[in-house]
Amino acid sequence: MYTVSVRRELIARHYLIGGDWGAENDPHSHPYVIEVRLEAAELDQHGYLVDIVKIEEELQGAVDYFGESMLNELPEFEGLNPSIEHFSRIVCGRLLDGIKPPGSGRFTVRIWENDSCWAAYVMDY
Repeated sequence: MYTVSVRRELIARHYLIGGDWGAENDPHSHPYVIEVRLEAAELDQHGYLVDIVKIEEELQGAVDYFGESMLNELPEFEGLNPSIEHFSRIVCGRLLDGIKPPGSGRFTVRIWENDSCWAAYVMDY
């Protein structure tokens, strides 16, 4: 199994809803790290899972879109608690649609909220 991964940092704001999470219920920011990982058994004719430049471009597009935003105000989070679990699923779908890896494999987006806490969403393609 081959793996390729790219990561980028961004700062975004949010506040949690639907429960009593103390200070997390108030607007605050996090220095998120988004890590994208593709895994597959086969490489393309160039010896790539996907051209890493394509992954970097799509990930930068997500960073540009979500960075410096209030996640609660984005349409993707309408009706959702903007948890890192939801955030990782939303980013995963967006990036997979943009990267369009050939063949079949596994696509993972892991979002770090701080140095020790992360959530991930995994999709087979």
